[in-house]
Amino acid sequence: MTTMRAKMRVSNVQKYGETMERLSFNAVAKDSGYPADGSDENNTYATYTPSAELHMTVNNPALAGKFAIGDTFYVDFTPAPK
Repeated sequence: MTTMRAKMRVSNVQKYGETMERLSFNAVAKDSGYPADGSDENNTYATYTPSAELHMTVNNPALAGKFAIGDTFYVDFTPAPK
């Protein structure tokens, strides 16, 4: 079974009413240099996924207001049954 984990940063939150939000994510990267030994986790993720974008609209009262610009999340891709 092939799986993949990406590390994504919230880049935008657009609110629609009380409970609906459009969330935008981009792959992590550092604004400044990485340690010479490559030990920064974001460096590892950026090496294997240098560019990624994800947009989703969520209409869930339990999640409204829970995502903030700059927050980071792991996104796991696991095959689903066909």
